[in-house]
Amino acid sequence: MATLKDVAKLACVDVSTVSRALNNTSYVHPDTKARIYAAAKELSYHPNVMAQALRQGKRHTIGVVVPRLQFTVFGEIVKSIEQTAQGLGYATLISTTEENAKVERETLSRLRNGFVDGIIIAGTGANGRLVRDIKSSGLPVAQVVRRQERDISSVVADYEACAYDGTMFLADKGCKEIGLINGSMDIAPYLARYKGYKKAIAKLELPEITTTCQHPWNSFEYGYQCAGQLLDENPKLDAIMAAVDVQGLGAVRAIKERGLRVPEDIRLVSLTGHKVGGMLETSMTSLEVPAREMGEKVTKMLIEEIEAPSDQKPSAQHLVFAAKLVEREST
Repeated sequence: MATLKDVAKLACVDVSTVSRALNNTSYVHPDTKARIYAAAKELSYHPNVMAQALRQGKRHTIGVVVPRLQFTVFGEIVKSIEQTAQGLGYATLISTTEENAKVERETLSRLRNGFVDGIIIAGTGANGRLVRDIKSSGLPVAQVVRRQERDISSVVADYEACAYDGTMFLADKGCKEIGLINGSMDIAPYLARYKGYKKAIAKLELPEITTTCQHPWNSFEYGYQCAGQLLDENPKLDAIMAAVDVQGLGAVRAIKERGLRVPEDIRLVSLTGHKVGGMLETSMTSLEVPAREMGEKVTKMLIEEIEAPSDQKPSAQHLVFAAKLVEREST
């Protein structure tokens, strides 16, 4: 089994330099660090992480808690988190909750008492007290996509602007009855989207048409059921805005099952889009959020807090990224 000495010999550096590079205990020139990482990989060197953790008080691991990964912007963000963390010498432990508050609570408790130096969370909003308690105990926490706690750093998109701009865009296309598929108002992005939609509808003097259903919000089934309700209850409906892409996928199915066409009969927009929207048979117009940049930024914010001395911890930061409207076949 390879040792630190083996890595040092292959990388042509001192053992102490290898130790500093792999443990992030002091500055090592990036070129030297890259050579050391390459040598460690070639030799399949695996440090005794438990021993390091006991010596240093750090595990070089962060926990990531999100609702789900498939067909959502969270997948892209988590990928960016993993890549950024790896580049900074950290591993990631990823957990999905499917919007289940109990699962989220149990996951947070395990991470809190387990093998992580900090947590990135897109929370359900139901465990705010626990999240605040974890933060106050000294374990760094950062929020991504959903800002539920104002005293904890966050990286989000401007969801209110997404809904406002999406509504105005559809109105410019001539739409008069624009339905909104949203989610729980207890979750910040859904509330913000509703505010943006309501503001635009009021300005345009158009009817407010919204719905919610029983399925998990970030799901195909939710979009399908909600779109069906909108279409059944509003015969003159000419546009649908879905809060997220996966809802939009369900909406497309519901529209086509009723013998309607996208966009000839119903125009469709996703208010939080990612690259999957451009890969569909009928590609989906969306307000695309910069997922990669958001994941990178929240990871750097968290690791900065982890590595800062206890008396120099940074203050909470709240960053808001703008979305970009990308028009495709659905409108």
